[in-house]
Amino acid sequence: MSAKPKVLWFDPQTSNSVADTTAQSDSPPAYIRQWLESGAVWERVDSPLEAWVSLKNDPHLGFLLTGSATTNNSAEAVLESERVLNALPDGVALVDADFKVLWANQFLHQLFPAGLIQTEFYQALGQPELIGSEGCPLQTATAAHTTCSNTLHTADNRFFQIHVSPLLRQNQVVQLVITLNDVTAEVLQQQKLAAIHKAGSKLADLKPDEIFEMGVEQRIELLKDNIRHYTHSLLNVDVIEIRLLEQSTGNLIPLLSVGIDQEAADRKLFACPQGNGVTGFVASTGRSYLCQDTSREPLYLQAFHGAASSLTVPILLHESVIGTINIESPKPHAFNDSDRQFLEIFARDIAMSLNTLELLVAQKTNAAQESCEAIHSAVALPVDDILLDAVNVMERYIGHDPDVVQRLQRILKNARDIKRVIQQVGQKMAPVEAVPLGCTLEQHAKLRGKRVLVVDADEQVRNDAHGLLERYGCTVETAHHGDEAVMMVKAAGTDAAYDVIISDIRLPDYSGYQLMLRLKNILEPVPMVLMTGFGYDPGHSIVKARQAGLHSKAILYKPFRLDQLISVVETIIDNHQPQHA
Repeated sequence: MSAKPKVLWFDPQTSNSVADTTAQSDSPPAYIRQWLESGAVWERVDSPLEAWVSLKNDPHLGFLLTGSATTNNSAEAVLESERVLNALPDGVALVDADFKVLWANQFLHQLFPAGLIQTEFYQALGQPELIGSEGCPLQTATAAHTTCSNTLHTADNRFFQIHVSPLLRQNQVVQLVITLNDVTAEVLQQQKLAAIHKAGSKLADLKPDEIFEMGVEQRIELLKDNIRHYTHSLLNVDVIEIRLLEQSTGNLIPLLSVGIDQEAADRKLFACPQGNGVTGFVASTGRSYLCQDTSREPLYLQAFHGAASSLTVPILLHESVIGTINIESPKPHAFNDSDRQFLEIFARDIAMSLNTLELLVAQKTNAAQESCEAIHSAVALPVDDILLDAVNVMERYIGHDPDVVQRLQRILKNARDIKRVIQQVGQKMAPVEAVPLGCTLEQHAKLRGKRVLVVDADEQVRNDAHGLLERYGCTVETAHHGDEAVMMVKAAGTDAAYDVIISDIRLPDYSGYQLMLRLKNILEPVPMVLMTGFGYDPGHSIVKARQAGLHSKAILYKPFRLDQLISVVETIIDNHQPQHA
């Protein structure tokens, strides 16, 4: 005997409601049933989707809509349901209480072509891994009668956001509606961002004892090795160039070149938007530049033979450009905006690592400098006193006892050697490492090796002269008054002649002008500089000294600043070549 035909019945007014189950009925109103054959089996459905599933899988007499559904175009909506669901960019499935797939839209059939219908949902997806902590959304939705979500990770490294909503009948879950959204791109991007941040934090990650055990070059090489490693593993590129900006000149100095032709690596580039390639443009504007096809880019300068695309971003520290990082590929259109975002983040980590490394080097340098300066300040003036005493005694013994004079001359030489050794040790302990990485400028090079005599009764002035001038390589000796200065100049002779003589205009024994006149009997010209307080010139020493040949700029006003002192000393060095009478 053949099975009785079935009629599906859907009425929104009497469809499933958890709050009111008493209003439900398993058959349509009597006046509707009279219209149809008395032998039909009525089957109520709770949603248009459920109706479509039944219509596709089982033979039915028809589909009946009642209530308000007949007055608001619901019939047309039901007929369009499958077409709409198949057009969605996300997966939609209906599963039964045992989680077997009853129906799936076209998206899911294309995503999992092996077969879905009547297959347990997780099995159809290849037993994916649940990522979140919420548990299985199908079981939770069944138990709690509420919509649940989680993230699935499939064996082929795809990620899906799953939402499960229960369909209830008489407060029992009969079916589950599942939506599946492919979030692979978003998850992989988040993982890559996290990996870049982690890599950035490890670029210059060294323990303090390791930092201080390694030389500057070793630390730089370690940073470069880390950059090479993480650039390859995270951005999947083998061609990379990093240049650091020398702020004073605009020169872009190579720090790291991997896979770049030697000619390109040695190329002189400056932070200028024209004539300096994409790198110069990025350094001058602070804006990233994505070159999808190098053959069509007029700014591009070839980095290696066969380069087809490039991505260049600025290295920013506190929003200031300190360099550039450039990656290249032999494939056109190899990079996109996502790569640009990743590289910009990585470039900021590089900037912080460079800054941290520079600060650590500067800290070590400053510590060494302070130690040497402390030692020097403790011995500089006492050694000067030894020199003065030796010169004074030698002046009195000239012509009396040659052996005593020779001994005194050895004392002078040994005292000066002590000062020179202290200065050399300081330079070795604290070389110019605190200069920013990539910078090679040597400031005030003309001061190095010059000899300066400072004449002043004020101990603080003499001490400051040592501290300020000797950091630039000058050899400084001091005297308290004019007669001592004359003896020091005489004793210096040709081998240790002073390049600059700085004197207060008011000395305990006579004026700075009178000292200049006495020195004229020994030197011609006299490389003289006079110091005075603002507007204080007893006896018009400065006016008279200028009439006697004092340089127009050879004046220092106390308390003098370092830049003023350096400027005046350099002026005298440039304008005076000592000649000895």
